[in-house]
Amino acid sequence: MLLLVAACALMDTDGRILMAQRPKGKSFEGLWEFPGGKLEVGETPEQAIVRELREEIGIEPCERCLQPFSFISHAYEDFNILMPLFLCRQWDGFAHAKEGQTLKWVFPERLNELNLVPADVFLAREIRDRLGGGRRFES
Repeated sequence: MLLLVAACALMDTDGRILMAQRPKGKSFEGLWEFPGGKLEVGETPEQAIVRELREEIGIEPCERCLQPFSFISHAYEDFNILMPLFLCRQWDGFAHAKEGQTLKWVFPERLNELNLVPADVFLAREIRDRLGGGRRFES
C-alpha cells in the first residue's frame, strides 16, 4: 500500500527547524518528525500541509510560500510512503502542540541527533547538508 504524505520544515528567523515528537499511543511513539500528514482525497500536498499545520500546531502557513525542498520514498514493513518536504519561512500564529505532541526548534546541524522516524532521516540530512552552513549552535 502506498501512502501519500506531505511534510513541512518550518524555519524560524534564527534558522531553526520545528520538529514534532509523536505522542503516546501513535505508531512510532516518541520519535521525532517534520510536521505534516496524509493527503486527503482531492488535496494537493500544499493544501495538506496547510490543513495539517493548522490542525496539529495551530498556525496558518502561507500556501504560496511553501517551497518544495526534497522528497522521500520509504518502505516500511506494512506500507510505503511517498513524501515531499516543503520549506516554509512565513506563517501566521505561534506554533503550539494541539495533539499531545512535543514541539522543539532545532538547528539544521542538530536534526540527526534526534531519534527520528525512519522516513525523516534522509530529509534531515538533506536539510543539514543544504541549509546547515556549518554552524554549531545549541538548540
